[in-house]
Amino acid sequence: MGRRNRKGRNVSGILLLDKPAGITSNGALQRVKHLFFAKKAGHTGSLDPIATGILPICLGEATKFSGFLLNADKSYLAECQLGVVTRSGDSEGEVVSERLVEGVTEGRIEEAMEQFRGDIEQIPPMHSAIKVNGQPLYKLAHQGIEIEREPRQVTIYGLEFVDLNLQENKMTIRVHCSKGTYVRTLVEDIGEVLGCGAHVSALRRTALGPYDESDLLTLEQLEEIRESDGNQGLDRRLLALDSAVEDYEQVKLDRDSSYYIRQGQPVQISGAPEDGWVRIYDDAEKFVGVGEITDDGRIAPRRLVSV
Repeated sequence: MGRRNRKGRNVSGILLLDKPAGITSNGALQRVKHLFFAKKAGHTGSLDPIATGILPICLGEATKFSGFLLNADKSYLAECQLGVVTRSGDSEGEVVSERLVEGVTEGRIEEAMEQFRGDIEQIPPMHSAIKVNGQPLYKLAHQGIEIEREPRQVTIYGLEFVDLNLQENKMTIRVHCSKGTYVRTLVEDIGEVLGCGAHVSALRRTALGPYDESDLLTLEQLEEIRESDGNQGLDRRLLALDSAVEDYEQVKLDRDSSYYIRQGQPVQISGAPEDGWVRIYDDAEKFVGVGEITDDGRIAPRRLVSV
């Protein structure tokens, strides 16, 4: 029996969705895919249901570059409820303990945060998608099962105090971190140092890799655009494929090199970086994809855009 054709349009680009609270990242992805009537779509790493903010949605050819965004640094604005510890580390989890909030000041928060800057180790929460023996931890957590987890090293590039509201026992912090960082775990650990415990009560992702909040669109805005301008209006809101890798150095190829790299063959060009990854453009300055510098100095194609 032949494989059924996948329904939808061959539309390619990156949409910066302002994910609303209360739905999963996959739920948001499916709504965007439906609005664009896209044949192929994927997101670049999940946000928790309570979280809002930047969720890049890759459509069509852009899905080839989603992994680069998945590995990118991220920034968050986290509201933290002091004095309450939950099973999941956020406001969706069952409360497991409550403590008095005493002697918490901006100065003490700054002191507590100091030890979490730079390279640190985190024990991943049970309510996470990490798999152990093929089973996601959150599924075990929902069954009331807790297993030992190995600590993982992550990097906190920036950790900034923003606000303290002692009437509501809430503090707000800004976090700039590497991939794999659990802000919930970070907040829990800071709460323990403060002696009162804490959980994330609200979370917003404010930056991811090369993207900030300037080009965000909500689901409601997308629905309005579709209603008024149809597919063309939606497509105009998509960012270019190479925006996902704009931090990489770019190289431009001549006609012959452009031909060979599209055939999957490494090419040698003058002026290329000595190592690392590069953005590749052809002789017409069209984005071809990304490549990696090999040991012998050639550019090997790794992710290419279909012509």
